[in-house]
Amino acid sequence: MDCIFCKIAKKQIPSAVLYEDKDFLAFLDIGPVNPGHTLVIPKAHYQTFLDLPKKELSNINIVSQKLAAAIMKATNAHGFNIVMNNHPAAGQEVNHVHFHIIPRFDNDNKWLRQPKTKYKDGEIDAIAAKIKSLL
Repeated sequence: MDCIFCKIAKKQIPSAVLYEDKDFLAFLDIGPVNPGHTLVIPKAHYQTFLDLPKKELSNINIVSQKLAAAIMKATNAHGFNIVMNNHPAAGQEVNHVHFHIIPRFDNDNKWLRQPKTKYKDGEIDAIAAKIKSLL
């Protein structure tokens, strides 16, 4: 497997590690939106959010919460985003589960909101029904 995050987790590629335990690693993104932008990964390889076992899903959120608090304090951020892209269509560039914790500052203008759309007549009910049927 030629996964850059697996190589970082195995210490084959250097990184600015902020946190590590037996299951997870957190390190600074080398192309940050703002200083302090951190990536949180499971050491085991999972491609997307949907592939994460429940235990890892729960624990990565606990680790991310702890890191977000430290990042906010360290950077004097006014807020933060937690972002996860899944599959290339959603912007996933590395096919290994990872959360971005991005410190945000008032008026940093680094993250623009996407324009919102509206449902066509009857479309909201049809989409809701289809999703519910698959749960």
